[in-house]
Amino acid sequence: MNRKAVPVLAALGLILLVIAGFFGVRFLERYIPTDEQADRTELLGVKDNEVALYLNEELQEAKGIFKEGQTYLPIDWVNSTLNERFYWDTSEKLLVYALPDSIVYADHTTKGTTGKPLIWVSEDNVYLSVGLVANYTDIRVAAYDGAQNKRMFINNKWDSINVATVKKNGNIRVKGGVKSPVVTWISKGSKVTVLESMKRWDKVRTEDGFVGYVEHRRLGKLSSENPVSTFEAPVYKNIVMDEPVCLAWHQMTTPDGNASFDRVIANTKGVNVISPTWYELTDNEGNYRSLADAEYVKKAHNKGLKVWALISNFSKDVNTEILLSKTSTRRRLIESLMAETEKYGFDGINLDFEGIKEEAGVPYIQFIRELSVSCREKGIVLSVDNYVPMPGNQFYNRKEQAVVADYVIIMGYDEHYAGGDAGSVASIGYVRNGIKDTLLEVPKEKIIQAIPFYTRVWTLDSDNKTSSSSLGIAKAKEWVSENQVELNWLEESGQYYGELQTEEGLKKIWMEEERSLGLKMDLIRQYDLAGVACWKLGFEPADIWDVVQLEKK
Repeated sequence: MNRKAVPVLAALGLILLVIAGFFGVRFLERYIPTDEQADRTELLGVKDNEVALYLNEELQEAKGIFKEGQTYLPIDWVNSTLNERFYWDTSEKLLVYALPDSIVYADHTTKGTTGKPLIWVSEDNVYLSVGLVANYTDIRVAAYDGAQNKRMFINNKWDSINVATVKKNGNIRVKGGVKSPVVTWISKGSKVTVLESMKRWDKVRTEDGFVGYVEHRRLGKLSSENPVSTFEAPVYKNIVMDEPVCLAWHQMTTPDGNASFDRVIANTKGVNVISPTWYELTDNEGNYRSLADAEYVKKAHNKGLKVWALISNFSKDVNTEILLSKTSTRRRLIESLMAETEKYGFDGINLDFEGIKEEAGVPYIQFIRELSVSCREKGIVLSVDNYVPMPGNQFYNRKEQAVVADYVIIMGYDEHYAGGDAGSVASIGYVRNGIKDTLLEVPKEKIIQAIPFYTRVWTLDSDNKTSSSSLGIAKAKEWVSENQVELNWLEESGQYYGELQTEEGLKKIWMEEERSLGLKMDLIRQYDLAGVACWKLGFEPADIWDVVQLEKK
């Protein structure tokens, strides 16, 4: 060998050794599994006495707390994810839960069967024991709250789950990849719940209560298990009429209004429910003005009519949130209304609470729940009036109303209202959309569609300011005739439209009459709803009742 070649070969060998070392290190860095342990406290996001909560295997932002040897769940999280029927009265520090036939009350001193408090009240939140929640909610619970890193798994879904037996010991890692820190380990023969299956890695929940990723090759074949619920859901029995409802509201503002019963009912056809506006709340303590009259009920019953007494919150002295947020006030109001049913013998209550703000939504629904318990006990119908569903009124919670109340009424009017832009009171599209959107939350058997016996005459003055006046159908027809207003049918709105130039400005009218109401009645039949309600008696010509008819089923 050439002596000069030796240094060259040595240099090349050194270079190859360096290159091999470099790639070897890179290989080790990339492919040799790490045994770094994950920080479980950081992973679960808990400290001190906090308990990490998993809902359907997903880690939640909300945290439970561990007190006196058991876990408590934050009530706001319970309400939003598991069971909205736990009502906390912040002013009276009382938990209220309405069942179909009774109401359960508890405070921070109330203890469960274990002798421990059912409720834990802290400075900034209210917590419910897991046992209390599980007693009223269809869930299954796996608790690991005796460990250092406290955690709890709650499931309210009962779909089949995938499980696998471990065929080779392995590590559970924070993420898929051998360089991800180790959360826990699994041994051959143990079982895991497979949450997500991928090509090389599976997301699993282990028997010791951790969620992470394991190499797919370490697991056996998947099998399916079907969890079985033993929860007995409460049954809310409802009172329904054996024929379609044809309700007519009878508005009155003084006791003398009761004397008009014979006159307003004389020209009607097919009406089987009359709802007099007898009760109006007058303050935030549950007091009300009453126009109820026993003779009126007797007359109605003699004509085969049911009487659903209406109660409203229209008084400017009433703040619905303040009124309904206190349990003692709700209870007093309900007891008083039940005494009225005994005294006057009416057949139902029609709840007409309008204009409430979102913060009043939860107390309002709680009031309906509690009122339904008493109505169910007394055998009287509870119906609730609602706006057409819109993004801004979802807190009326029609879905829950549909569970506890007997009928949900859609007030299918005031599409355009006094103080707003000129337009139809109830175009056919507005009514149709109201029905379709309500059906997303309420079964058809409980929906009553309310139609207007009125319209508005709009005036656009020289300054482009809009005003309006309300006219019943009969009066509106007179106005059109007296002013010789030419009416043209608008297919899109399903109404006749007319306008008139006057000294006051341009007047516009979208008519409600036989043809337009006939289209609305067709929708009620098309969607097979529970009935129709009409606002209000006295606004209509007699022949309108030939249109407002529903056949007995």
